[in-house]
Amino acid sequence: MQCSIADLRYKEVINVNTGVRLGYVIDALFETHTGRIIALVCPTPSRFLGMFGRGDDYVIPWECIKRIGEDIILVDAPEDFRQPNRKGR
Repeated sequence: MQCSIADLRYKEVINVNTGVRLGYVIDALFETHTGRIIALVCPTPSRFLGMFGRGDDYVIPWECIKRIGEDIILVDAPEDFRQPNRKGR
């Protein structure tokens, strides 16, 4: 199965350890010298109706991804992956 980065944006990410839906992929982090994906980024839910900005993003290391299916991405992640928002977002 092949999948482009654009295709990842339409897949929901679910943590199989906790059953929590982390959302949809909004970005991917790459190693610039090898071109390998090192992490996927999902937004955390918006604060109060989205009026006060977003929370921190979930940054999920590639090693935690267990399966990429037709509609979802399953990750096995015991800890919290929230990272401070990156500049320019």
